[in-house]
Amino acid sequence: MKNKMELAFSARSENESFARATVGAFVSQLDPTMDELTEIKTVVSEAVTNAIIHGYSEKTEEMIDLFVELEEDVVRIVIRDKGNGIHDVEEARQPLYTTKPELERSGMGFTIMENFMDKVVVESEPMAGTTVTLVKRLSKQRALCN
Repeated sequence: MKNKMELAFSARSENESFARATVGAFVSQLDPTMDELTEIKTVVSEAVTNAIIHGYSEKTEEMIDLFVELEEDVVRIVIRDKGNGIHDVEEARQPLYTTKPELERSGMGFTIMENFMDKVVVESEPMAGTTVTLVKRLSKQRALCN
């Protein structure tokens, strides 16, 4: 049986921690391991930060949409902005690539997402926005931890 959540919030840097905590609380009902929960919260932070900094160039009046779906032991997270979009998604997914070096961005956001999740899909269109879909199957190990 599926359980779903959706949330829209202003593209403000202070809302990154709100999104992270909200997703963490929602996913906790599946009883993930501490490592799994940390990884999920980290990828939410990365994707939301990308939307704020790159998608909207820190235009705080814009909105970010967040959807989370839980089914059995699978977590599916979708983070969407209607901002600048990504000109070349494959280039943007390369480690250390950033369009904002002046902000001391590491260029590791997508790499972190790919390392912590089972599936990462990035759909983007210049000047129309970006949708990042993150999927993770939780381990069966969590039952052994309790």
